[in-house]
Amino acid sequence: MTCPFCAIVAGEHPANSVLRDHAAVAFLDTRPLFPGHVLVVPPRHIETLDDLPPDEVGPFFTQVQRVARAVERGLDADGTFVAANNRISQSVPHFHVHVVPRHRKDGLRGFFWPRTHYTAPEHAESVAARLRRAIDSAV
Repeated sequence: MTCPFCAIVAGEHPANSVLRDHAAVAFLDTRPLFPGHVLVVPPRHIETLDDLPPDEVGPFFTQVQRVARAVERGLDADGTFVAANNRISQSVPHFHVHVVPRHRKDGLRGFFWPRTHYTAPEHAESVAARLRRAIDSAV
């Protein structure tokens, strides 16, 4: 079985990409908590945070931080929820960090959240484009 995130990194599976460099690849979650929910993954297959080599942790999380800023700025979010499952509830066994836009009183509570869908492929692409612009304009 091929890792779906490795397939996205390799360009073998389509994704709404928002960032790609040597340290991280970021793309929209196809089952977002809210539009703009981004997954940030290491470009090579790493199963858990524990498996991420120490010299890659800083560069990887610098990009997570960059995406979180872009989500707030690009989507006019009040903040972000940044989280990673490690083994338990890790739906894809490729380490990934969720960056979710948050707004006051958005209804997100606890750890049992309903997932939504983008209204159309164009909706997902427009959200991804906003995030790419925010990433490109970051200092």
